[in-house]
Amino acid sequence: MPETGKVLPIDLSHELRNSFLDYAMSVIVSRAIPDVRDGLKPVHRRILYAMYEAGNTPDKPYRKSARIVGDVLGKYHPHGDSAVYDSLVRMAQDFSTRYLLVDGHGNFGSIDGDAAAAMRYTESRMSHIAMELLRDINKETVDFGPNYDGSEKEPLVLPSRYPNLLVNGSSGIAVGMATNIPPHNLREVIDGVLMLIDKPEATVYDLMEVVKGPDFPTGALILGRDGIRKAFETGRGSIIMRAVTEIEETKNGKAQIIVKEIPYQVNKARLVERIAELVRDKQIDGITDLRDESNRNGIRVVIELRRDVKPQVVLNNLYKHTPLQTSFGVNMLALVNGEPKVLNLRDTLYYYLMHQKEVIRRRTQFDLNKAEARAHILEGLRIALDHIDEVIALIRASKTDEDARNGLMSKFGLSTEQAQAILDMRLRRLTGLERDKIEAEYNELMKLIAHLKEILADEAKLMNVIREEITEIKERFGDDRRSQIVAAEGEIDMEDLIPQEDVVVTITHAGYVKRLPASTYKSQRRGGRGVTAMGTKEEDFVEHLFITSSHNYILFFTNKGKVYRLKAYEVPEFGRAAKGTPIINLLNIEQGETISAVVPLKEITDGQYLFMATRKGVVKKTPLTEFANIRKGGLIALTIREDDELFGVRMTDGNREIIMGTRNGMSIRFKESDVRPMGRAATGVRGITLREDDYVIDMDIIEPGYDVLAVTSRGFGKRTGEADYRLQTRGGKGIKTINVTEKNGHVVGLKVVSPDEELMIITNTGVVIRIRNKEISEQGRYTQGVKLITLREDEEVSTVARVVSNEDDDEGDMEETP
Repeated sequence: MPETGKVLPIDLSHELRNSFLDYAMSVIVSRAIPDVRDGLKPVHRRILYAMYEAGNTPDKPYRKSARIVGDVLGKYHPHGDSAVYDSLVRMAQDFSTRYLLVDGHGNFGSIDGDAAAAMRYTESRMSHIAMELLRDINKETVDFGPNYDGSEKEPLVLPSRYPNLLVNGSSGIAVGMATNIPPHNLREVIDGVLMLIDKPEATVYDLMEVVKGPDFPTGALILGRDGIRKAFETGRGSIIMRAVTEIEETKNGKAQIIVKEIPYQVNKARLVERIAELVRDKQIDGITDLRDESNRNGIRVVIELRRDVKPQVVLNNLYKHTPLQTSFGVNMLALVNGEPKVLNLRDTLYYYLMHQKEVIRRRTQFDLNKAEARAHILEGLRIALDHIDEVIALIRASKTDEDARNGLMSKFGLSTEQAQAILDMRLRRLTGLERDKIEAEYNELMKLIAHLKEILADEAKLMNVIREEITEIKERFGDDRRSQIVAAEGEIDMEDLIPQEDVVVTITHAGYVKRLPASTYKSQRRGGRGVTAMGTKEEDFVEHLFITSSHNYILFFTNKGKVYRLKAYEVPEFGRAAKGTPIINLLNIEQGETISAVVPLKEITDGQYLFMATRKGVVKKTPLTEFANIRKGGLIALTIREDDELFGVRMTDGNREIIMGTRNGMSIRFKESDVRPMGRAATGVRGITLREDDYVIDMDIIEPGYDVLAVTSRGFGKRTGEADYRLQTRGGKGIKTINVTEKNGHVVGLKVVSPDEELMIITNTGVVIRIRNKEISEQGRYTQGVKLITLREDEEVSTVARVVSNEDDDEGDMEETP
């Protein structure tokens, strides 16, 4: 199409592509990404340079922030005033910037998220360490470029006499990329630079001996070194931060958690609100009061607890559900020669060191040029003083300055500058004392020139200059680390710190779980009253109780067919009378899910299976290996029908015989091989055909020569030889296992037991009794059993558990429940 007037034909897609690319590069280079050399974005560089140019230095009075912002906007940064002021404020906040670059006077905001006062109210000046960023800037150490309208010159980078990119970090979002660099300790980072000077071939691992990791302005703890190592090696990683807390005991005997330091970039007010929300929604149990007692001396958030809760358990749940523990995603992206690059630790220090070599070289050259220029003048003055009479006569005989200058140049071989200096010399310089001063100055200059030339000629001496000057900065501004690095749980074998012992784990109907030593329960004789195992609410009762090793895994199966996993020692330990902690604090179970079966597990090996049963009599067998990797959110163990729920899971070798018992006293015995192995998502097959108003209450594995123990809700029970239960085909109606009457109640447990083992019986009121199986009478299938535990009218047996004893406990009566 021909051109008409000033309209140019263009390809729209081509124009959009080019224009967006220009915009993206502008955002990357001129706004959002810091330079690797000084660690600053353009807005921060312009603020500091404007303050420096205006003489707003630490030795001068504060000036209104609005005046500084105005200078920056008018001279260098044609953007919004709020963008400039927000950047200035951040450089003055001790909870945002590790080493403050702006010394602020007034309200510059708070860690609670309060905004700074308007710029017309606050006052600012450069900090002492900020001066080190601009030191020697007037000695042609860095390049300058025109500002936005060409009326001013601004530095394209600052000399940055310390590694500010790592020391103060940076964060920014550009187009298609982002940077997030944490702050570090000044001493450590400078030690890293010194190591690179002394050992140029130093690796990231070498540098990590001195640069331990990030050092946040708000302190807190850094969990583990894996995230730090990954970030330092690759430039990307995730660093877990955790609040510093203490557990104190009050005068009235209650415990309280004191939060003293919080993770970097966490809003304290929002943190307190989040804790309050969790308490209100009953997601965290045991907190009775919450208050913020922070003041100018530091952070202090007080969390008061009930007497019956374990402070560490509550604290662990706070770490899990609140920003008391959070992560910092490291992305060490910076501009290198104008191009964005992801850098590891060594790269970052290397590019900084190269920048310092350039700065020192250019400064040395500047000083050398200045010294040589002065020495040149002094050489002319020395010649004039040696021929003073001739010089005076020549000057008196000259008609003009130009004649005198030309005469001096031609007669004594002087340069224009030397001749002019002689003409400008005052008569008092002719005295003997002044002559000595000129000679001394000249000699000093010659030494300086020789020294400067040595620096330029010898890189080792140049590096030594960097070493000396950066060490001086380290000694002057270095401080102790604020963020302590502690080992993460995954980096220490926690089992090495936890004794291996038998423990009892109990789970109530309402979802409270706890662990306590198995030795808590001593053996009692049949018919005893028992002891209190758990303090429960009236409407709550214990549903699951089992013995395992503290080092074993525990698989938790829910009524909806999902499975979760914990180590036994991860279940908090409580006293015998405590009800425990809500299991939702330990497992990410969904609303409406309850724990229906628990399987202790030492290790996962081939040839093992999990055999599952539902209330409606459906059974399923799944290889144990399918449960090797259980996520925090759990795995599907089997698909449950709408009107059914999972209640029992046992571990087998695939070739056993299974017995199932129902509430109304029926049972069935069949071969496990009748059930083919199925995947986790399968529903299963029928195990027993149930009569009306009946459902399955228990399932166990037949052991040859063992007894089948039936226990009823009114505390009755009996042992019957396993041979009395004939083998049937899976899916049949079964045979009677115990005579159910009003006196003994419905069946609550059907276990395959050995006379040498022990039995734990627990009631819905939390009373537990531990008896030897050999003390329980052997009777036929059609009997109603004998009394195993004495119950009150409102009590029922809720749980029956087998106990395998390694050694006999002392017999004797135990303290009865009051």
